Amino acid sequence: MDLDAYSAAHRDEWQRLAQLGQKRRYSGAEADELIERYQSGASQLSAIKTTAGQSLQGDALSLGLSRARLRFTGTSTNVLRQLTVFFGAQLPAALFRIRWLTLAVGAAVVIIAALYAVWITLNSEVLASLGSYETLRGYAEQDFVGYYSANPEASFAGQVWTNNAWIAAQCIAFGITGVWVPYVMFQNAVGLGQSAAIMNEFDRLDHFFLYITPHGQLELYAIFVAGAAGLMIFWAWVAPGARTRGQALAEDGRALFTVVIGLILALLLSGLIEGYVTRQDWPWPVKIGIGTIALGAFLWYQWMRGRRAFQAGETGDLDEFEAGAKRLIAG
Repeated sequence: MDLDAYSAAHRDEWQRLAQLGQKRRYSGAEADELIERYQSGASQLSAIKTTAGQSLQGDALSLGLSRARLRFTGTSTNVLRQLTVFFGAQLPAALFRIRWLTLAVGAAVVIIAALYAVWITLNSEVLASLGSYETLRGYAEQDFVGYYSANPEASFAGQVWTNNAWIAAQCIAFGITGVWVPYVMFQNAVGLGQSAAIMNEFDRLDHFFLYITPHGQLELYAIFVAGAAGLMIFWAWVAPGARTRGQALAEDGRALFTVVIGLILALLLSGLIEGYVTRQDWPWPVKIGIGTIALGAFLWYQWMRGRRAFQAGETGDLDEFEAGAKRLIAG
């Protein structure tokens, strides 16, 4: 399929669908037209996704279909139904859109962390600049492990959750700058590499991986997702395609800020694992297994559930959810 030619051939239809989707009152003829154009648009979106995969044209059409569907189906007055739509379709679809970029961000962080650790390990003067021998030894033999049990479980879990959730929200909110996400990811990579190098210097690299792995699998992946969402918002501003920059930012910003809610919950789970599981005297396979199950559940939600929702025409846009909430509040 020549996507540009296909889009040009149907542009007037899609614009009309978008216009009808923005109306609040309809005549009988307009209501019939809305349903007819929705059905045609759904078929066209399916053709685009089948042949071209994800595209700006498909995303724009999907947004128009979502708004049109809200107009002719109305909004459920059941709060549970609104939450089901959000968590069952909108959130996983938004996560699915940034799946590959998430992996790219994660790979970049891991590579930088590994290179930084090797650099410090091979240069004793760099290691010495991080602190005195006794300070580094105290960190490796006491502070690193003691950090996980220094505070009560509940307060420690709450502390790491709020800290990580704040970092994730910043990545998405300030992603439009184009520099905030790379800065945060680089700082995290440097911190990981530095800790690994110090632990390795005192033959405790195994402790580094054992204590990070239970909670770190989901925690780090959630931060990578936040970075990916922030970068995609930046890209919507740099390369809006057929849309204006304002339209691109509005559409992608609404959809990807949906991710914040999902990450807050994911980071809550990783915080609970860090606060209640990592410190326990359980066998390491059990503690690491708990973290692996948590990450696996998130990956299934993003890749499998998200794929089904995205192919059904969801983009993660909050418009429908917000409209439903407003109607519920209004009575």
